[in-house]
Amino acid sequence: MKLPVALFLACWAFSSLGWAQQPDPANAAIHVLPVQGGVYMLVGGGANITVQTAKDGVLLVDTGLAQAAPQILAAIRTFSNGPIRWVVNTNADRDHIGGNEALVKLGRSPVPVPTEPRIVADLAVQEWLAALPANETPVPGPGWPNDTYSTPYKDFFFNGEAIKVYHIPNAHTDGDSIVFFRRSDVLSTGDIFTPDRYPSVDLNRGGGVQGLIDGLNQILEITVPMKYQEGGTYVIPGHGRLCDEADVVEFRDMVTIIRDRVQDLIKKGMSLEQVKAAKPSLDYDTQYSGSPDGFVESIYKSLKK
Repeated sequence: MKLPVALFLACWAFSSLGWAQQPDPANAAIHVLPVQGGVYMLVGGGANITVQTAKDGVLLVDTGLAQAAPQILAAIRTFSNGPIRWVVNTNADRDHIGGNEALVKLGRSPVPVPTEPRIVADLAVQEWLAALPANETPVPGPGWPNDTYSTPYKDFFFNGEAIKVYHIPNAHTDGDSIVFFRRSDVLSTGDIFTPDRYPSVDLNRGGGVQGLIDGLNQILEITVPMKYQEGGTYVIPGHGRLCDEADVVEFRDMVTIIRDRVQDLIKKGMSLEQVKAAKPSLDYDTQYSGSPDGFVESIYKSLKK
């Protein structure tokens, strides 16, 4: 991806930060990267956080870990003093929704009457929070989505631009959303797209490899490169570096090729252990971190369902 020099250097410096979970999130160093238009990217609070800000206030896509909320708000206050009006959660993972309650409390509008932000998510996110097993720490009520949708998309207007929230079914989970800032030309993808790391397909929460590929293709339908397949629409992933369309194409192709290889091995009657031993991801393992066996296993089980 070819970026303006200053932006390239910032992305290079942050390229590994999106993956590193701080040993102590309460002392997390939050890094601010201006993207374009009214959109910023925060790195270091658990998951990447997208911030859109202007005269109407602040919109967040995901809120990071609960322990990092004070540092996240402090980072936001370096470029905006506006109240947090909207939060969009791209999935129900703790590193994406953990800061909901604290940021709602810390960033509310003080005058004339404190107003609570609208927390948007696909209905499945709320359902998963309601069905947490007894051995998991519950998410407090103020951190739950209060504006759910169950249609293919939800749209609204904020800070002078149209914002579209698209449901991506059965990808990382069954409640994934991506968020497009139309005027700024920035797309926030959550964990559907994770450059330089194998994706997580959570079969227990409705995820699937075909839904993941469909979601990546939908991202590519929205993004438009500026010149020589570079720049144009910028893509903020759930973790990792700032990207553009070309990065998503490479990631989509990797997922599709490994899916096809696993599918071919299944047709040959191989068991899961035999498929893993065949190492269908081998030529990508030096490019992508995470667990190759875990990713191959999720593909295998997804295709066998």
